[in-house]
Amino acid sequence: MDVFYNPVGIGDVLIIPFDDGDRYEVRQESYGDITKITDEKGNVLGYNIFHASKHFNLETTGKLVLSEELHDKIKNLFEQNNLHDSVDWDLSPTFVVGYVKEKTPHEDADKLNVCQVDVGSDSLQIVCGAPNVDVNQRVVVAKVGAVMPSGLKIRPTELRGVPSNGMICSQKELGLPNAPTEKGIYVLDETYTIGEAFNF
Repeated sequence: MDVFYNPVGIGDVLIIPFDDGDRYEVRQESYGDITKITDEKGNVLGYNIFHASKHFNLETTGKLVLSEELHDKIKNLFEQNNLHDSVDWDLSPTFVVGYVKEKTPHEDADKLNVCQVDVGSDSLQIVCGAPNVDVNQRVVVAKVGAVMPSGLKIRPTELRGVPSNGMICSQKELGLPNAPTEKGIYVLDETYTIGEAFNF
């Protein structure tokens, strides 16, 4: 799970997003320095924690992986401010090394393939349009919930009627330096372990 801290661009606020809320009537409730953001049905869209540097030792900025230590500090802050929401969030990495086990052509789209991808703890069906995707490749997978460098949040979707749960990434989509200009996923070598976090 990723959180965000940009003191120069936004201010001293730790942003914990679950959903963007674009299609909702957004509501806010304050609990001390914590603002809880919900939709009209009460679904939690996220939290903003103001004066974040007072509560946490945030040494880096931008997108941060929610560590167990930071998770525990947020949980304690919730308790101190009488916010009794569950804080048992998924701390597993959202960008992982995957292994393409199967690839079959999409029945309704010439340039799409339906891939079964082993991500260690699970197997994901991902529809991929990259021309170089193939079986027996180690690849970078953005799981559902991942936030791409572009700001795109990965969600479960359907492409031409076929469910897709995640994205097999290119170097360009990952924002890697010197990414090739031609279309294609980032194929990793065999030194990468299936299911491990991919850090970039």
